[in-house]
Amino acid sequence: MKKYIVFLWSLFLINISCNNQSNSKLSENQINKKVDEIIEIMNIDEKIGQMTQIDQRFLDTITDISTYSIGSLLSGGGSHPEINEPQAWLDMYNKYQSESLKSRLQIPLIYGIDAVHGHNNVYGATIFPQNIGLGATNNPELIYKISEATSIEVAATGIDWTFSPCLSSPEDYRWGRTYEGFSSDPKRVEKLGEAAVMGYQNAKTSSGKSVVACAKHFIGDGNTEFGTGMRGLLDRGNTEISPEELKLKLIPKYQAAVDANVQTVMASYNSWNGVKCHGSKELLTDILKVEMGFKGFVISDWQGIDEIPGDYKSDIITSINAGIDMVMVSGQAQPYKKFMRLLKESVEEGSISMERIDDAVQRILKVKLRSGLFDSPLVENNSLNTIGSDDHRKIARQAVRESVVLLKNENIIPISKNINKLVVSGRGADNLGMQCGGWTIDWQGGQGDITIGTTILDGIKNAVSKDTNILYSENALDLEDSDGDLAIVVIGEDPYTEFFGDKENLDLMDEDLNTIKNLKNKGYKVLVLLISGRPMNISDHIENWDAFAAIWLPGSEGDGVSDILFGDYESTGTLSYPWPINTEDGANALTKNLLFKIGFGL
Repeated sequence: MKKYIVFLWSLFLINISCNNQSNSKLSENQINKKVDEIIEIMNIDEKIGQMTQIDQRFLDTITDISTYSIGSLLSGGGSHPEINEPQAWLDMYNKYQSESLKSRLQIPLIYGIDAVHGHNNVYGATIFPQNIGLGATNNPELIYKISEATSIEVAATGIDWTFSPCLSSPEDYRWGRTYEGFSSDPKRVEKLGEAAVMGYQNAKTSSGKSVVACAKHFIGDGNTEFGTGMRGLLDRGNTEISPEELKLKLIPKYQAAVDANVQTVMASYNSWNGVKCHGSKELLTDILKVEMGFKGFVISDWQGIDEIPGDYKSDIITSINAGIDMVMVSGQAQPYKKFMRLLKESVEEGSISMERIDDAVQRILKVKLRSGLFDSPLVENNSLNTIGSDDHRKIARQAVRESVVLLKNENIIPISKNINKLVVSGRGADNLGMQCGGWTIDWQGGQGDITIGTTILDGIKNAVSKDTNILYSENALDLEDSDGDLAIVVIGEDPYTEFFGDKENLDLMDEDLNTIKNLKNKGYKVLVLLISGRPMNISDHIENWDAFAAIWLPGSEGDGVSDILFGDYESTGTLSYPWPINTEDGANALTKNLLFKIGFGL
């Protein structure tokens, strides 16, 4: 009898791992049948393993992947191989995936990463503009192409899953994640977010696997009240909105993503009417899974369940019962083995039903099957040349030029390519890290040459005649007086991510204002380019500027800015957020308090 069971077991493993038909092409009925077969032979420990996601940095040992049948790994911001280059990423992925295939059931890992503006953790990848810039293009076809290119680069390193797109519609610009939203207008977010989901998941990858997209953060993360968040500011705060308004204003963005077949949704750190989203059954089950018909799985945010009131065990019980299917334990704060032990205890005690566990695991396995992960768990080295390719950089350059929003122009733009003398100044002029912003190579981003790309200064040099005399001076102190020559000065925000970007006021930096003042005092006309993740306070200064453009966080292809400055393309970018006189008033500022309305652009 024992030999007969082993024989059947061997046949089953051959069936799920060696099927010649790509699993991504299986019908939903076939997928359901396979998942039911797997669930039937899984034990509780294997099911809990599938619900566990760990940052690869915090693995106690690689063999824990197979020992505990771990369902997912991720690389959070800065979690990269010792040498950050594409081949090392692929080698790391295949190393971990090979270990997962040593487990009893040989269920592959699904590996996730925050590829939120390109494959932005990988040195040399194409870095596209952050979402606030993409919102200014208002071009869903372009967003599709960007997401498609991103998936191709992600898949080249083996990785299966990007935690993108962000579907927030931020209202208070003091929030440090404003730039992650396409727009303050939920309708524009709905249109562009849908395009992003389709681009990510429809990309043709060399491995044949589909990259899994993730709509985040469900829900209301951009609508929190000032003073309710971390450090008395905004991030992870409370969103006060009625169920009726929620469904009218915020749900349609996510419904469009669900209808576009998004495979995962990430719960949000914030609270909804005082209840943490990670612990809200009304949100995650009743609304998302039942009313909206979401068939994929819900992933928590980084240690997101830890912020639910109560001890860690009660956090686990509350979040799983609410509808979280996979927990991003990370392993940084709470040990993942503690999580798995407490989850098992909770099931055995009856605090979490086996029906809820099975539902979560079924959802996870279905996503893995739909994406083709069972069919092609390991990835060959045959498409690393797509990472940072010329074709993808051309798409990024198009995105940059379409995202530039020209807000003032007193006969400055277009600049002649044969101009005799041109001054370039400011902290952001020759600073690739600053123009990429957060979520680039490291969690908080960085300054200077953090990856491969073209700075604003490089783009200007590439655009002008060889006879043009370009003078670069970061603060303009060493320049001689001028008689009306033009200076392009690039100012803005230093990189930041999440709550590190929460601010009480959005004034420009004194250093930037002093650079502009130095130029004006020396007689230069000034064209100001603002690198920022949100509208900033410019109303007291713009009258003294001869031209002004918001270039947001353009990413690695600075040439796209020059395409507009020197007239190769006309400016088409429009504001996807209104620009108040006092930007602390945010998107809800009254019309009479606006410097520029949403949709404005010269």
